[in-house]
Amino acid sequence: METIEDALPADIAQNIALLKEDLDLKIPPKKLEKNLLIATWNIRGFGDITRKWKSAINDSPKRDFHSLVCIAEIIKRFDVIAIQEVKSNLKGLRDVLKVLGNDWSLILTDVNQGDVGNGERMAYLFDTRRVNLSGLACELVVPDEWTQTIPKGMLNKQFVRSPYAVSFRSQNQTFILVTLHILYGKTSTDRITELKGIAKWLSSWADDINAYHQNLITLGDFNIDERGDLLNNTFISEGMYIPPALQNSKVTRSIFDETKYYDQIAWFQDSNKKNNISLEFITGGNYDFLNTTLINRNLTKQAMSFMMSDHFPLWAEFKL
Repeated sequence: METIEDALPADIAQNIALLKEDLDLKIPPKKLEKNLLIATWNIRGFGDITRKWKSAINDSPKRDFHSLVCIAEIIKRFDVIAIQEVKSNLKGLRDVLKVLGNDWSLILTDVNQGDVGNGERMAYLFDTRRVNLSGLACELVVPDEWTQTIPKGMLNKQFVRSPYAVSFRSQNQTFILVTLHILYGKTSTDRITELKGIAKWLSSWADDINAYHQNLITLGDFNIDERGDLLNNTFISEGMYIPPALQNSKVTRSIFDETKYYDQIAWFQDSNKKNNISLEFITGGNYDFLNTTLINRNLTKQAMSFMMSDHFPLWAEFKL
């Protein structure tokens, strides 16, 4: 029986060598005590796998060991990565951890129950040689009082997938990551309601924690359709800031549509447009894996979305 820890088949080993070369060119290297690499990735339906190096046409799920090794190779380029759409079945995630090795760890939520929660978890994977937990881990919920103080209907229910906040420490810097996956809903109005509520929650929290010189960064799948649209403006109306490097039209999020602006890495600015984080942003981007993963398998984009994802990972580099 094949396992993820078996020696790579020759053609897959060649694929991974190509992938590593491309990642070397496009993702900044980890520099000891110099930088911090944070990423977010919605990995489509990240749950069960077919325990083969190459899944067949009739296999379900389509994701196999080949795709998991490619996913792990991308993840290991970052110090900490927030992952959305982790399912109740953790086989795929556990096998990725085996590939990453003993220096990697994870922290994740339980499954979001209910139909709209889609059986998903929020997770962080992190390189313990560079990043460690620093104490805080919590899901964000709506205070009852807020339902009386903001527009009707804006927060009359909990978030569908509770945003997940975890604090980390790297060298002498402590930072809090808040990952979320906004409900897509039937119309953009459904997303505006939840996104406005989350932005307000984060704004209130940021005003408090920044008194203690913490760094609050929010990242994940915001399901924003386009740059500058109403959803985008709703998000930034509470003071959220997206660095220009991640607003560049070349930094795409969806493998199907370059105009989509789903995934974000952002933080707050004060009234003078000064960043409310002490980390210095250097650069950021996405990683387009379409021409470097699962090569020679003749996959359509639709098939690739189930093997890898329908989202590209989004990343940011900070100076320590």
